Amino acid sequence: MANENAFLLYALVMGIFVTFVYDILRIMRRVFPHGSVLTALEDLGFWVYCAAEVFLLMYRMSDGMLRWFAVLGAMVGIIVYKKLVSSWFVKYTALLLGKALEIVRRVLGVFFAPVRFVLHRIGQTAQRAKKQAARHRHKVKKVFKKKLTFLLKVLKMTM
Repeated sequence: MANENAFLLYALVMGIFVTFVYDILRIMRRVFPHGSVLTALEDLGFWVYCAAEVFLLMYRMSDGMLRWFAVLGAMVGIIVYKKLVSSWFVKYTALLLGKALEIVRRVLGVFFAPVRFVLHRIGQTAQRAKKQAARHRHKVKKVFKKKLTFLLKVLKMTM
């Protein structure tokens, strides 16, 4: 009986832990939004991880036999965690991480402002050089066209 109680406790804790891991994924999705393909891959990885955890729990505690009270214990752990902790944890952790990242972005923005300024100036200079080269090509093309036209007229006159 004590062994089954320990098994039930492990299943309860596993339910809480698995839900906690999924909440970490939810927080990362709020802080770093990404597309549906990456979300699907994350979910696939999560479910593979959950399946491995359940398998290992069943293998260690009950020689691989499915015990319904363990499934019930995991479900109770999931429900208790979701009702008591999950929404607050996800909301405030994502908010805190978002604010911390915003501060880091601003600090890095201050440090990299000179680099951005120099890169902007280099880009402007490159644009001007490109425009000047285009104007020069246009002038060369015009002169070359005039010379070819002149040579064509001379050729026609000599024929």
